[in-house]
Amino acid sequence: MNDFFKKISKIKFEGRETVNPLAFRHYDADKMILGKSMKDHLRFAACYWHNFCWPGSDVFGAGTFDRPWLKNGDAMEMAMMKADHAFEFFAKLGVPYYCFHDTDVAPEGNSIKEYVNNFQNMVDVLEEKQAETNLKLLWGTANAFSNPRYMSGAGTNPDPKVFAYAATQIFNAMGATQRLGGENYVLWGGREGYETLLNTDLRQEREQLGRLMQMVVEHKHKIGFNGTILIEPKPQEPTKHQYDYDTATVYGFLKQYGLENEIKVNIEANHATLAGHSFHHEVATATSLGLFGSIDANRGDAQLGWDTDQFPNSVEENTLVMYEILKAGGFTTGGFNFDARVRRPSIDAEDLFHGHIGGMDTMALALERAADMIENDTLSKNIAQRYAGWNEDLGRQILSGDHSLESLARYSVENNLSPTKESGRQEYLENIVNGYIYK
Repeated sequence: MNDFFKKISKIKFEGRETVNPLAFRHYDADKMILGKSMKDHLRFAACYWHNFCWPGSDVFGAGTFDRPWLKNGDAMEMAMMKADHAFEFFAKLGVPYYCFHDTDVAPEGNSIKEYVNNFQNMVDVLEEKQAETNLKLLWGTANAFSNPRYMSGAGTNPDPKVFAYAATQIFNAMGATQRLGGENYVLWGGREGYETLLNTDLRQEREQLGRLMQMVVEHKHKIGFNGTILIEPKPQEPTKHQYDYDTATVYGFLKQYGLENEIKVNIEANHATLAGHSFHHEVATATSLGLFGSIDANRGDAQLGWDTDQFPNSVEENTLVMYEILKAGGFTTGGFNFDARVRRPSIDAEDLFHGHIGGMDTMALALERAADMIENDTLSKNIAQRYAGWNEDLGRQILSGDHSLESLARYSVENNLSPTKESGRQEYLENIVNGYIYK
């Protein structure tokens, strides 16, 4: 009997003064901001894996979650029970989208044929659930990292048979994503990296991974998938070094294999900080390179050096992220997927809701603050003024190639150039931003 969430009603917006912990204080789905509803700006999704596949275990202890769908039993029956609970949760939370890996929703089975059969049967179930709840798929992906066969990578594995197995999963996951109306397909290289250079051929592994990406794009066009292909950057963990270290690294990789116009990035906040960047930096880098696709919304812990996948709770951090997204025109096929999990001692059904409610309210308030910044865009005005010289004769001539190094040196001497210093006004601008956030 599916009664795990029976005591919880659909989460509603009750406003800032509510004391109801199972209500939104800031996320008002239909509220109009800059000509679009909050729902359409934020495009929230909840994930299958953290919420319905993780048992609450860690490297030091067994699972703490008493979830009926994680108990022993027939694998397909448990998968269908999991789907029942997942869609009940998604519907009561009120997110318009969800995300999954292939092996989140279907058991792998004992052979590749069983995997394909199980997955196809569960896609039938997901299709029915989507129709019942009006939920949509933000993106699908394949788990080509958890099974021991992928201990040395999937696309970068030294064994081409492992590469072929991963390709089979990707083929099926792409087909499922298209059938379910998914708006994106994500490639996360969970183990596409190396542990030691003593047994690694960097050129060979990059060539393999590049060919896999090309095959994915070729297949996208063959089947007529209209969604966006996304790569999710991550620097380390579980491997010592990942080939998709950060957004800039991904861009260089895509350029090498002629894919820079075919694939965009799915940026995770916690991965950004693990790479030594801010979340803000990674989003700004992606928009500047034309790579911005989607977001995995979460946060890390500054005192812990690994991927903790906590729910976002900083309006200060996320206001600047939302500002960059709005400035770039907002999401197209992407959205905010909560790649976040409750803490291991948070064992109650309500805790899953508390985590998402807090994250959704945080992003909603960040959206409002960022919209205020956009309407009177002091930051953009300041930047335009700071670089104004590049729109004048000398700046245009340099960038257009009218000057050589020699002619520019001659120009400088002939015109007795003596540039003056101008303040970057960082503290002033930080105060401006805080004025919006803490108004």
